[in-house]
Amino acid sequence: MSEHRPYTYVTLSMQPDSAPHVGVSFHTARLKVRSGLLLSNPRPYLDFASHEANVHISTTGAGPVTDDDLTIAREIFSATARYLADCEQLHAEQATKDAGDTAA
Repeated sequence: MSEHRPYTYVTLSMQPDSAPHVGVSFHTARLKVRSGLLLSNPRPYLDFASHEANVHISTTGAGPVTDDDLTIAREIFSATARYLADCEQLHAEQATKDAGDTAA
């Protein structure tokens, strides 16, 4: 049996005449996820953090909520619901397989 250990992978790509690109991949159950409302300048935020990296999402230009911000929030919500459903399905399938392997 292979052991899948948690990790966070962060990359920075820089090419001439292009904007830098930062990639963050969280492969850990040690991820902290939180959301809230910044009160000093009222705006919502969503935060993903591991020991190695943070991703902070908020409104366009850290300003008032725009129609585009609402669209992105809905996309995040939909993608999160799909991720949850996929995780639940695969977890159930793995539990069934593990129970079958133990019985054999």
